[in-house]
Amino acid sequence: MMARTIQIGLALLLVAAVVFGLRTMMFPGATMAFGTETRKERLPAPTVDEHSAAHEETAVLAGGCFWGVQSVYNRVKGVTHTTAGYSGGSKETANYNSVSSESTEHAESLKVVFDPKVVSYGTILRIFFSVVHDPTQLNRQGPDVGTSYRSAIFYTSPQQEKIAQAYIAQLDADKAFPKKIVTQVVPLKAFYDGEDYHQDYADKNPNNPYIQVCDVPKMAALKAQFPELFQEYKGH
Repeated sequence: MMARTIQIGLALLLVAAVVFGLRTMMFPGATMAFGTETRKERLPAPTVDEHSAAHEETAVLAGGCFWGVQSVYNRVKGVTHTTAGYSGGSKETANYNSVSSESTEHAESLKVVFDPKVVSYGTILRIFFSVVHDPTQLNRQGPDVGTSYRSAIFYTSPQQEKIAQAYIAQLDADKAFPKKIVTQVVPLKAFYDGEDYHQDYADKNPNNPYIQVCDVPKMAALKAQFPELFQEYKGH
């Protein structure tokens, strides 16, 4: 837990920086990673999306610390279950202590099970880019630095790959962000569930300074930008 202890310490420092107006001096370019303050409006919908009659679909996304990613998707209508875990590396290294060493090729990831008749895969990605993280930050999100915090979409079908690639190209062409999107789009080889204490961490620890600074603003942004999809989370 040493890495997360350091994160919490950084979060406390960030609180002080906000009070004195020094956030951008501490973490240049990291504003979106702490709550999408610079984005007041949601991104445009994908021009390429699915129209599925299936009852269930799975998305696996990596966008920095999985606590915050999970806290957002737990509140999206149509999402039936989420699991924080690891993708990109081997089964043997799919644990928090190993992943924190930044030598496993894993990314902290979230498995999102959803009903595509209620919320499409394209909309899942729209929320990912609008609210969850800053897709222009390479191998980091704000104070969380390393390849385990990279931006990645682990697609589970050719259709998901097509939608993801098309949406990134659309956003880059529209210059939706001041810099080019660096999100990886790669096939899902495996997803490994994270430890029990990581599941719903933000909801179980709402007063944690790291959660207050980094994740509560994301939940607020979801409610503000996607009110038609927002729901209070009461557990899956």
